[in-house]
Amino acid sequence: MTEFWLISAPGEKTCQQTWDQMMVATTRNNNLSTNHKFNIPDLKVGTLDVLVGLSDDLWDMAKYPIKQSLKNISDIISKQVSQIDNDLKARASAYNNLKGNLQNLERKNAGSLLTRSLADIVKKEDFVIDSEYLITMLVVVPKTSYADWQKTYETLSEMVVPRSTNLLFEDHDSGLFSVTLFRKAIDDFRHKARENKYTVRDFQYNEQEMNADKEEMTRLSTDKKKQFVSHMTRNVMPDQGICDRNGPLVRWLKVNFSEAFIAWIHIKALRVFVESVLRYGLPVNFQAMLLQPNKKNMKKLREVLNDLYKHLDSSAAAVIDSAMDIPGLNLSQQEYYPYVYYKIDCNLLDFK
Repeated sequence: MTEFWLISAPGEKTCQQTWDQMMVATTRNNNLSTNHKFNIPDLKVGTLDVLVGLSDDLWDMAKYPIKQSLKNISDIISKQVSQIDNDLKARASAYNNLKGNLQNLERKNAGSLLTRSLADIVKKEDFVIDSEYLITMLVVVPKTSYADWQKTYETLSEMVVPRSTNLLFEDHDSGLFSVTLFRKAIDDFRHKARENKYTVRDFQYNEQEMNADKEEMTRLSTDKKKQFVSHMTRNVMPDQGICDRNGPLVRWLKVNFSEAFIAWIHIKALRVFVESVLRYGLPVNFQAMLLQPNKKNMKKLREVLNDLYKHLDSSAAAVIDSAMDIPGLNLSQQEYYPYVYYKIDCNLLDFK
């Protein structure tokens, strides 16, 4: 996490002088921060009521044209970000539905033999197919009961075909056995198997349904990969084909992250402009500055800035300098300073 401080202070004789004073205080001999001018164009101020209203409403807005009123600019930016947000919700919902359906199918093909899909385990030759009288059933037998199964399965019902059982598959705990019997003995066989702690799976071999499930799994997996690549490809420039290697959702996120970030910074610029006019008055005369504090010297930087600008607001300086600790209020920890201040926290994501 990288932290920036966006501040403004009124121009002394000139805005350049304000900048020079801040640079001397924070960089000469102490290296408290890395500083940049934050240029804000000459925006239309409007009335005091509009400024106060914007001061209350700008937290969730966002985009530009500087010749329009501040209210129009904030509305334009707000609509842009709202559109990005709505589009993201729709795309994320579609992707999550696709992901959820795929996960459901994957769960059916994993886990215990008591619950998992058997389509990828059994083969056509494991079954008696299209017989009027005989049927092949599948039974889950605990590994500790293999010997008992072999001894007793023929006697679980009077119509079990002798020597018809085969071990088709086993996992850590159990084995899947096939057994053939007469159709009219199904209910009796199920009942006796349950009494002996064997589980009869409700399964009928249907090649078309099994193939449909496999095709659905393949389709969902392919669609998921098309929509989103689970790993971000790093250190590849656009002319090396990165757009072809990432799905449309990733490409959309890259583009719109940039748009949303730009809009966010414009909102910060509007807030600095509005608050600076309200704090320092007219005519517009202030210098906006972007500081990247040295992490080891944040407290010292704050002290230097407070000392540099405490003359702007004596009541704020009193709060800052106070050592009072009133339970529940923590006045000395309030983020109010004699200069205009906004914090910007940036996650530095790799969008190469």
